[in-house]
Amino acid sequence: MGLESAHVSESSILPVRGRAVRPSGRHRRPVPSQLPPEAPALVLTTLGDGSGAIAELAALIRADNPQIQVRLAGLGEDAKELTSELEAAARERPEDGVAAIVVPLLAGPHPVADRLIATAVAASGVSVTVTDSLGPHPLLAEALHIRLAEKGLAREDRMRLLNVSSPVDGIILATVGGENAVAEAQPTAVLLASRLTLPVLVASLDSAPGVAEAAERLRGIGAERIALSPCVLGPEAAPELASDAAAAIGADCAEVLGAHGLIAALAARAYGSILSAD
Repeated sequence: MGLESAHVSESSILPVRGRAVRPSGRHRRPVPSQLPPEAPALVLTTLGDGSGAIAELAALIRADNPQIQVRLAGLGEDAKELTSELEAAARERPEDGVAAIVVPLLAGPHPVADRLIATAVAASGVSVTVTDSLGPHPLLAEALHIRLAEKGLAREDRMRLLNVSSPVDGIILATVGGENAVAEAQPTAVLLASRLTLPVLVASLDSAPGVAEAAERLRGIGAERIALSPCVLGPEAAPELASDAAAAIGADCAEVLGAHGLIAALAARAYGSILSAD
């Protein structure tokens, strides 16, 4: 059976649309152009030491949102740096207000990061709001599309017709963070599949269901040319993890999301959404 007919008869290969992409207000409200001096600090945090692409993301957010006090703390092994940043933010604000809004720079949930953030907040004793991770969201799907296109693995424009030629026949959206991260990435996979008009399966780089299983399913419907799209910002996984997984199944691999402007916009919107909800 050819690939075109497989798209029809094997439509179940696409992620199920029954899972909602959370409330519509999530991450969708921009940051107000003016904020009072006592407005909560935006504290960005992620796994590792907060260097490299994460530091570049923080710089982008500061440049685009000069009205926000932006702080950055890597979680390291004990999250003490995050605790210190929260305490410093609290010293500059009224005691009866929220001192900080913590935005995890993660594409999806991650049990290690979630535990470290909770530990840091509890240790600080500060009034803090912690947002969800950045996905799922249409901007995340768009950033993934762009990273694929940069490697010649997807058309730069959105594909709206099945007969439009594509560099690949199927995409594996690769996550880290276990089964929960895979489940949370399903809506993003639906959004990416809609953009590319291609089957997109979610697989995990550190748990089941794995990349090899996803590749087998895609090839079962005739998708011979497969691309791996890492749904990670960078610090969540060793640099070679995604590329090695792609090589093992004979697929090409896009770059990690890294310091992409759309990721910076998502982080700022996560902060703005909390302000709008108050």
